[in-house]
Amino acid sequence: MNQKVKRFNKIYSQKWQTRRSGQSDAMIESESEDQYREEFNAPFTLKRNIANEQVEQVVPVENAVEPINEDHALDQDEEIGPDAGVNQGVVRRSNRVRTIPRRLHDFVVNDGINRGDQTNLLLATEEEPMNYHQARGNKHWEKAMEAEINSIEKNRTWALTNLPSGHKPIGLKWVYKIKRDAKGKIVKYKARLVVKGYVQEHGVDFDEVFAPVTRLVTVRLMLAIAAREGWPVHHLDVKSAFLYGELKETIFVLQLEGFVQKGKENMVYKLSKALYGLCQAPRAWNIKLNDTLKGIGFTRCQQEQAVYKRCLENERLLVGIYVDDIIITGLNEEKIRDFKREMKLQFEMSDLGILSYYLGIECPMDPSTKLTKDEEGTPVDGTKVVSRYMQSPMESHMVVVKQILRYIKGTMSYGLIYKRGCNPVITGYSDSSHDRDDGRSTTGHVFYYGDTPITWCSQKQNTLALSSCEAEFMAATSAACQAIWLRGLHAEITGESLQVVVVKVDNKSAIALMKNPLVIEFVSGECQKADVLTKPLARIKFAEMRDLKGVEDLHIPHQELGG
Repeated sequence: MNQKVKRFNKIYSQKWQTRRSGQSDAMIESESEDQYREEFNAPFTLKRNIANEQVEQVVPVENAVEPINEDHALDQDEEIGPDAGVNQGVVRRSNRVRTIPRRLHDFVVNDGINRGDQTNLLLATEEEPMNYHQARGNKHWEKAMEAEINSIEKNRTWALTNLPSGHKPIGLKWVYKIKRDAKGKIVKYKARLVVKGYVQEHGVDFDEVFAPVTRLVTVRLMLAIAAREGWPVHHLDVKSAFLYGELKETIFVLQLEGFVQKGKENMVYKLSKALYGLCQAPRAWNIKLNDTLKGIGFTRCQQEQAVYKRCLENERLLVGIYVDDIIITGLNEEKIRDFKREMKLQFEMSDLGILSYYLGIECPMDPSTKLTKDEEGTPVDGTKVVSRYMQSPMESHMVVVKQILRYIKGTMSYGLIYKRGCNPVITGYSDSSHDRDDGRSTTGHVFYYGDTPITWCSQKQNTLALSSCEAEFMAATSAACQAIWLRGLHAEITGESLQVVVVKVDNKSAIALMKNPLVIEFVSGECQKADVLTKPLARIKFAEMRDLKGVEDLHIPHQELGG
């Protein structure tokens, strides 16, 4: 049989070479059929379509001497050339043992998928579309886009009109985002219509753009006060917040792709309210929200422009603003519900209930324990240190990075606990450490509300210190600025008088240089809680300092929620 197959290949090799020399295909095909019948002694039908390059399989009849093996038959649409053969066996799977490279031994690569058969692998990650063409046809994204358009039209954000002479319209685009909860589960498909605001010119298309937001330090302080007083903390989300901001400038935008009105393709939209992407949109929304809160009796804090308070008889409400996310806490829960109703009359909002997740902070709260977990509560000072050498990383730096990753992996259950009934006293610790690379010292300070930290800092000093006394003095000065701001913010949102903030320093010479309304006290190095923010410590010492700072393992049974 092998000899016959070789002969078959030879015939078609001759046919291929002859065609290139210019002979007609009909003559070649006839000669090939006669030679094939004579060699194999079996009638057959062979068709070749030169235009479409299609070959029908050779089908032997009953009188054939030996049938051709189907495994060796030619596939459809296969090009027949001088080197093409039909006697190709089944591809043998390699028996080579697959091993993980040594460079990946410190990484988790076994995700539970059986890699014996690569066909079982699936990419299960839900991806976000990059443009309208990718989102079109998906029911989730189409529903999200329709909801966005309905929200814009309901709010009377724009009006279709002809473009006046001398004006240039701005383009629009879709931005898609999948919102997930703390566990990574998909909560919502969000489609946002965004203006290409990068083409705007300052002084022509917009003027002021600044809009304040609540700092994480303030959020932690509000949560600590709420936990101490036993107040509930609620979470609100304003839908399409920027659409409520009123514009002072005249702006035209193009009709968006996929939603162009028939017969009005040359018309544009004139904006009466802001859209996402406009440079002035955040400020316009902030002005609208500020006027609304002041209209229902709230006043803005001077120390934190994104925090509002309302103090009436038997009522004290605190509101924190971060763009379109609002947290509200206070003594009377009925007053909180009244606040929600007042806000829903002004804006379309989502009531997310008791606060559970805010700005990357997971906050499980239970009415019986009033515990609040801060996932950012474990400061990893090594990250900032390593980032200073990113321009020329060495092998020693990689060792430190791996150590940081191992530490994070081993402390995923650690966080901060703000307890009810704690002592409402703000206490600070300040320290510094000399850096031999450039001579500039590192400042570190941490502030506690009761027994739990609410803010911390670890950064290089801008000025070169000539002595450890000067370095400690500059670190204490930075801590004093933070302390003055914290005590003013605490007094403003609680209604209490200014308290004396104690900042502890472990250098007596630096204390002698200081003159400040704050009380500066000496603390030994063993009790210096800011020591871990300035230098690397041994394993045992680091664990002691971590416990001293108040960072606890939240998975211990007696600390679990409801326990």
